[in-house]
Amino acid sequence: MRGRKSDQSSNSPPENRGRLYVISGPSGVGKDAVLARIRLLDRPFYFTITATTRRIRPGEENGVDYIFLDRRKFKQMIKAGDLLEWAEVYGNLYGVPKSQVIEAQMRGCDVIMKVDVQGAATIKKLMPEATLIFLEPPDISALKRRLRIRNTESEHEFRLKLEVARDEMKEAGRFDHVVVNHDDGIDAAADAIDQIIRDYAEGRLPVDQKSPR
Repeated sequence: MRGRKSDQSSNSPPENRGRLYVISGPSGVGKDAVLARIRLLDRPFYFTITATTRRIRPGEENGVDYIFLDRRKFKQMIKAGDLLEWAEVYGNLYGVPKSQVIEAQMRGCDVIMKVDVQGAATIKKLMPEATLIFLEPPDISALKRRLRIRNTESEHEFRLKLEVARDEMKEAGRFDHVVVNHDDGIDAAADAIDQIIRDYAEGRLPVDQKSPR
């Protein structure tokens, strides 16, 4: 089941606010790995931490990788309007706390947010000035391999994610930029995203220009 809601009542940050960059792509494409590499670049970005009801995976840390909540607490946040956007994906709830984005932008920080493809569309409607970056695999076979190697899904979940991924990859053209994450290409993908951000900061890239694929 997939659902999407948003709260459009957020306060407007000041004129010198940081820019919002939304990173999205199919499950298994390597979003977490690429974002981890961007963190190592030691650039002054603020990375949002997504709240979720899914189970914690080996190696993950609460409050660092995700904010892990039970469904009761998550629904309380929805009711209170504390989430910028939220979704139910593969039976788990995901959402971005509104306060993280607003407070970081008010400090003038560029914000990097990771959401699913449907969520990126919601954010664009809510915040048209946001820059959407689609991270895609070189081909569907590469995505299959990565999901198999990750080995965190049942066979049913694996097939479902592949089916959803095929649909999501058709949406790449709706994004402002597309970056291909090749096998063993995490550094290159991270550098490409960093360069997109640098170009905007230095006024070299019009808002409607898409990067070459």
